[in-house]
Amino acid sequence: MKKLKLDELNRVGVEEFREQEKLPVIVVLDNVRSMHNIGSVFRTSDGFAIEKLYLCGITAQPPHREIEKTALGATQSVEWLHFESTIDAVASLRKDGYLIIGIEQAAGSTMLNTFQPKEDQKYALIFGNEVNGVSDEVMAQIDECIEIPQFGTKHSFNIVISAGIVLWDFFAKLRL
Repeated sequence: MKKLKLDELNRVGVEEFREQEKLPVIVVLDNVRSMHNIGSVFRTSDGFAIEKLYLCGITAQPPHREIEKTALGATQSVEWLHFESTIDAVASLRKDGYLIIGIEQAAGSTMLNTFQPKEDQKYALIFGNEVNGVSDEVMAQIDECIEIPQFGTKHSFNIVISAGIVLWDFFAKLRL
């Protein structure tokens, strides 16, 4: 087995990426504190070719050195917008026909493995603050809640791990 070199990966450039078909998903970060987490979500969003990333509330915005440490240039390829509040982002998304989904542990949530996204639907996936998760105010506005099954002693995954798991699941179910 031989590891591939970067020039053997046949990756698209930033302009080609912007023009290619995107996964019908907008990732919404609800007051995420860590710039390393923000950068990692940018990089994961690039990897799964999502439509956009919405940075809400206290979530930091590019350009910033700490975001770039983990984004590794994905702030240039992934389209993003900033909203003063996540509620404003949700209102805009709802107006544009997105199904609003909180990624959270909640009564009545649907386990990720049983959720089946539809080809003709657009999705907004909301990931919450590292300590408090998706805010109660935002949870009151969502259409659906998806929960990632967990089997260990900890109560949650890091937001970056959650984003990777959920985006992979959506990509696999909609594109593979």
